[in-house]
Amino acid sequence: MQTSVDKITAEIGRTLGYTPEQVPVFVDAETAAQVLGIKCNTLTNWRSTGRYALPFVKTGRLVRYRVSDLAEWIAQRRAGGEV
Repeated sequence: MQTSVDKITAEIGRTLGYTPEQVPVFVDAETAAQVLGIKCNTLTNWRSTGRYALPFVKTGRLVRYRVSDLAEWIAQRRAGGEV
């Protein structure tokens, strides 16, 4: 049985045009913002202020987000309804 994080990960993959088996491990900040339905500048603001504990990986100037971290972050903020 799939967990809610697995279901959200699969949904993120479909949103980005991937099959559930081919969901990328990392996405860039623009794609992460698209997944979350926010502007890329909002993610930049969250990273710099620490407003939300959304994990990211930074290598030099490149910022990447793990799709599984995005799915977990979304699942933790879900309110109401059935899982």
